[in-house]
Amino acid sequence: MEIKIGVNNVPREINIDTEASADEVEQSLRSALAEGGVLRLTDAKGRRVLVPSQQIGYVDLGQEHSRPVGFGAA
Repeated sequence: MEIKIGVNNVPREINIDTEASADEVEQSLRSALAEGGVLRLTDAKGRRVLVPSQQIGYVDLGQEHSRPVGFGAA
């Protein structure tokens, strides 16, 4: 799933492609906001992304599974 995170006072958003479900990401976000800590996410390639919860402007959770595009799509 694709996740877009808007950071306060930063013109570009953070784009993450993760295999976590929307519910897992939402729970991580709620925990980070409640504790005033850091949102921790792991992308599809295993890289960790850390965002201070005080700086999060918005989080856009994309579709769980993207539709295949191209000649190989059946």
